[in-house]
Amino acid sequence: MNIRYAFKRSLPVMAGYLVLGMGFGILLEAKGYGVWWAFCMSLFIYAGSMQYVAVDLLTGGASLLSTALMTLMVNARHLFYGISMIDRYKEAGAKKPYLVFALTDETYSLVCSGDVPEGVDKNWYFFFVSLLNQSYWIAGSVAGSLIGSLLTFNTTGIEFSMTALFIVVFIEQWKSTSNHLSALIGVGASLACLLIFGTEGFLIPSMLAITIALTVFRGSVKKR
Repeated sequence: MNIRYAFKRSLPVMAGYLVLGMGFGILLEAKGYGVWWAFCMSLFIYAGSMQYVAVDLLTGGASLLSTALMTLMVNARHLFYGISMIDRYKEAGAKKPYLVFALTDETYSLVCSGDVPEGVDKNWYFFFVSLLNQSYWIAGSVAGSLIGSLLTFNTTGIEFSMTALFIVVFIEQWKSTSNHLSALIGVGASLACLLIFGTEGFLIPSMLAITIALTVFRGSVKKR
């Protein structure tokens, strides 16, 4: 029951992750890194957009410091995701380390979108959703790498597929709830920080602004 419900809920993510993972695998293969790189990066890093960025870091010979700073900027949002999941994961027991590691934007969306139905253990649901989502990503990455080794084509623009997925997730979240305050806060804070700090430095300030705003308006969000 737990894994069946998790699989049903994760089907939209599967559709996205298989395609996005293939894009990553193809891009990685085009830069000269084979299928084992795709598999290991998706197994041990599992960072979606950061994996796309890592391709350029690998091929560009970036320093360890540059890589660390770039990783912090790209994945800073997960710090705030993690803080919000403390109560939700507090009874996960031995599954908690993996749940923390496997928390992506899409997994966060599934875990936070409503309560699980009667007969489904929430902690096992969280675990299976996380595991299935990573499995989709690994499968897509490996398939993309294999396809990329057999076919030669122009990969320009393929990295935009990750941005497209974020847009779809946002739209689905908007349609699934009548309370759009948190979404409007996120969009407003991001646009404001983009105008103030520019494209290179807006990410962390926008995350801080969103966190502060959601903390201030927490009561209003809950009531609505």
